[in-house]
Amino acid sequence: MSMERLLNAIKRAGADAVAASNPVNLLFGDVKSSDPLTVMVDQRFTLTADFLIVPESLTHYEVPLRHVHSYTDDSGTGSAAKTTEPALPEEPIVIRRGLKAGDKVALLRMQGGQQYYILDRVVVAE
Repeated sequence: MSMERLLNAIKRAGADAVAASNPVNLLFGDVKSSDPLTVMVDQRFTLTADFLIVPESLTHYEVPLRHVHSYTDDSGTGSAAKTTEPALPEEPIVIRRGLKAGDKVALLRMQGGQQYYILDRVVVAE
């Protein structure tokens, strides 16, 4: 057997081994709780946070916008330090809501099956 044929046979065997081991699988699940995070996968088994990789895009993020300004009032009979009335909403603005119970998610099972990456929420097309 020539060296080239041997190398091609080894490459083919390696590719077949990777394909047979299912390096990545797409699965679907339902978030059962957000704190602690648990996901029921295909109604067969439940994953806890230890087995889940959550991207930043699915984490809760909010920004408090309420603020006041301090200023010196030089009008009238002298100067005085003052503050403005609070502006904007009292509650923070939610930029991204995190995962919550009832969300449907798409997951990638990593090679070996010990870690699952949550791709995104799954929604019904309207």
